Amino acid sequence: MRSLKARFALLLGSTAILVVLAAVGALWSIGAAERTIDRTLDAQGRLELLVELSGRMSQYGLAALEAVSNPDAQPEGLALARSHVDKALVAVDEALGRSIAASDDPLDRTLYAARTRPLAQLRSARAILDRQVSLVQRQSEDENRRNAIRGALNGFGAMTGQPLSFLMEVERRSMIAGSEQARALSSRLRMVSLAAAVLALGIVLVLYRAVTRPTLARIDAIRRAAGAVGRGELDTRLSVATRDELGLLVANFNRMAARLARREGRLAADRAALEDTVAARTTDLRAANERLEAVDRSRRRFFADVSHELRTPLTVILGECDIAGRSAGRAVDHGPVFATIRKRAQRLQRRVEDLLRVARSESGQIELDRRPTGALAILTDAVDSMASEASRRRVALTLEAGRDADILADREWLRQVMESLIDNALRHATGLTRVVVALDTTGTRATLTIADDGPGFPEIGDGLFERFRRESRSGEIGFGIGLALARWVIERHDGAIRLEHGRQGGARVVLEMPLLDPATEKNEGREREGVA
Repeated sequence: MRSLKARFALLLGSTAILVVLAAVGALWSIGAAERTIDRTLDAQGRLELLVELSGRMSQYGLAALEAVSNPDAQPEGLALARSHVDKALVAVDEALGRSIAASDDPLDRTLYAARTRPLAQLRSARAILDRQVSLVQRQSEDENRRNAIRGALNGFGAMTGQPLSFLMEVERRSMIAGSEQARALSSRLRMVSLAAAVLALGIVLVLYRAVTRPTLARIDAIRRAAGAVGRGELDTRLSVATRDELGLLVANFNRMAARLARREGRLAADRAALEDTVAARTTDLRAANERLEAVDRSRRRFFADVSHELRTPLTVILGECDIAGRSAGRAVDHGPVFATIRKRAQRLQRRVEDLLRVARSESGQIELDRRPTGALAILTDAVDSMASEASRRRVALTLEAGRDADILADREWLRQVMESLIDNALRHATGLTRVVVALDTTGTRATLTIADDGPGFPEIGDGLFERFRRESRSGEIGFGIGLALARWVIERHDGAIRLEHGRQGGARVVLEMPLLDPATEKNEGREREGVA
């Protein structure tokens, strides 16, 4: 142990001597550099203050022009600009005072005396402009005031331009002189540093061959052993060749490797237990997902069952209405009453059919019966069906139909889509006053549009077409399947649906459907005749 301590003592002693010599040289260099840098920084600071003073002078001239050109302007602007100019002048004067107080160089005192007169000229220019502004403001004619203030500002610029340029040039030269001194000092320091580096390298080389290299060889052996342990070779051990500090380190390394080997065994056992736990939890999650899927299937079955249960009694009601309608010639004619009942029952049946279609769409059982039909008739049915709801909500629901368009479509599904889109506008558009359903035929496509004057869609994107997505801001209750189901139906009709913002606000839903091909219409007619 003493041998290693002696070697390190020699190394540290030599290093300390080099450090002391380097510190002395560095302190001297730093002192010289600081003095040069301080002079340069002081000149730069004064130059920045002069630039700020120039800006304040310009602002003061603009404030004076504003005060004269605009009699209604607040007088605080001119006063504030004047205060800024005075503060900038004081700051420049104080900076010059600090530089002369901290310097013993006679040249600096001479330069300070040369700078005093331009500063006095700047103060005089500010005071003269202030008096001229007061005189100009007393004139009553605007043209005279403008001409007078222009002359005053021109004089102000002439009085301040030359002093400011002189002061900035003086400070710029001071910065250049400081930079040249810094470069000269840097050149001298490089030479001294080069000589010191050569001497230090010689000493370090001697110390390395005598002290450092043997120690590094033993440390490298420990590093290789540590790398082997890191790769998992926990049976790696080192021989203890000496009884110095490195020998104790080797012994501790061997004990550490033994402890790591024991911990590796325990870690393997814990990892196996953790894998078993993860597998058990994964099984539980799968079971939970299966239960959720079963619940969802039960909900869909319930939806379909309810639709069937509602449709059966409605069929009976319609049959009874038909029987009662045949006996309308009795003393009391109940024909109109039964006709009304029948009409309402048919509407209710239509709603139940719609509900059944939605239920089938959830289970993927949608079947389309596409036949040639007029788009105008579908829009008319949808508007008539939603007229009572629009009236209840005090919303004007109108149909703007141009030329009718023949399309190949499932009439009931397309009607339900239009009613769903109108219903969405009525329920979800806060502050709505009108809904316009329009039909337009262009080229080979029919365009069906539902537009309103509500707040519009919160966003335009495919996210609104997701199932059970709700973006209502009105608090209305809904299942959120209208747009998703509408896009599914329209795409099955070889059409397209898109959401837009209205030209004057509001929301627009645009459905584009292909027009019926005459050849397709003839084929459909032959097929129907063949079936008949």
